[in-house]
Amino acid sequence: MEQPIAAHPDRLLPADPGVRAIARSLYSAVEGLPIISPHGHVDAAVIEQNLPFPDPAALLVTPDHYVTRLIHANGVPLNQLGLGGSTMDPRQVWRNFCQAWPAFEGTASGYWIRQEFEHVFGVHEEPTAENSDRIFDAVSARLAEPGFRPRELFKEFNIEVLATTDDPLDSLESHAALAADPAFASRVLPTFRPDQYLNIAHPAWNENVERLLAAAGGGASGYAGYIGALEARRRHFVDNGAVSADHGVRTPATLKLDDADAARLFERARAGDATPEDREAFEAHMMYQMARMSVEDGLVMTIHPGSYRNHHRPTFEEFGADTGHDIPFAVTYTEAIRPLLEDFGTAKDFHLVLFTLDETVFSRELAPLAGFYPSVFIGAPWWFLDAPDAMLRFRSSVTETAGFSRSSGFIDDTRAFCSIPARHDTSRRIESAFLARLVAEHRISEERAHELIVDIVDSSPRRVFKL
Repeated sequence: MEQPIAAHPDRLLPADPGVRAIARSLYSAVEGLPIISPHGHVDAAVIEQNLPFPDPAALLVTPDHYVTRLIHANGVPLNQLGLGGSTMDPRQVWRNFCQAWPAFEGTASGYWIRQEFEHVFGVHEEPTAENSDRIFDAVSARLAEPGFRPRELFKEFNIEVLATTDDPLDSLESHAALAADPAFASRVLPTFRPDQYLNIAHPAWNENVERLLAAAGGGASGYAGYIGALEARRRHFVDNGAVSADHGVRTPATLKLDDADAARLFERARAGDATPEDREAFEAHMMYQMARMSVEDGLVMTIHPGSYRNHHRPTFEEFGADTGHDIPFAVTYTEAIRPLLEDFGTAKDFHLVLFTLDETVFSRELAPLAGFYPSVFIGAPWWFLDAPDAMLRFRSSVTETAGFSRSSGFIDDTRAFCSIPARHDTSRRIESAFLARLVAEHRISEERAHELIVDIVDSSPRRVFKL
């Protein structure tokens, strides 16, 4: 019987036998290193409460917009995948997924899921319409095992650090409980994510500002109170172990306004009178303010721009956000980020990690920026670029200008807890493949490549995210 491709020891390594041998040696040096995940979206309560995972469809299909979007593109309505409060039988959702499985050939999602089936769930056959019930039952049986709870998987996956993404007003009770639990040896760190408090175009912005000001305890009102409340919530996150603040903005624009101008924009927004230009200016100013706060409180600042959120309005209205129709668009960084870097680009201990969904930005803008500013680090391939070939393109694009030391280390950015080991393993294999080519071309020594692979996998994320 042919070996399952997800189990092949040389998956993702170079096809050339000589280069592959070098890559194998490099990969073996990092295969067993602990996972450092400084940015992701797993809910800390899942780890703290340690409850069983739900059925296979609710775990692997319905919440994963990487999966649902492609099945939808091939003609399956989203309500047949469990979205929008659908009462669809989970087993039927799973059948729809298995029937659509051929659509995932060649995709990153297909690669992750194959790895999960093989290495996490012990499923060694390809999904089909005919075997969907059998695989559903096999995965369900695995989910029911006592050893398949989140905390037990934390140990099995060898996760040392996992960062979550959290609302500024979150109490962080689950994080505090995990930190205080002597039986839990790993670290689960909160991340400050203030998007819906900064973007005045957000439908709930005014309500969120009211809640933010109320949480500040009745101090100053207006713009000054708003800024003070954000600073206070950041301190709450720092006190509970946070190391970074994340910003999912539309563009990387930054703008320095004086307090009077910023206050006027704030009051127009509170009154419902802000123009589209006001909205763009205020968000750009608040990105500048977030950088100022990071310089003061030490939180690493990460920026994730370039996604047109909720591109299909009818789908958003029926099924809500994060349902597969966020589409990348081109961004530019050089001018947009300059106001921020003018004042903070060389500030002591300020770390700014810049991500993109526009591959042209890697070599044209991000690598040159990181190659000068001590504060700037290049974020790993993210979202649509979180795929084997895109990872190789990224490494080729940035290294000749910025070297290896100016990148963030791998960022899995995932809600899918069971995919974390597959994603990190993929990155380690791709980095090994890239370095092996440089060794084979006599561009670096094999000894130096062994040092670099450990730095890329382990030291970089610790260094960049102050771990």
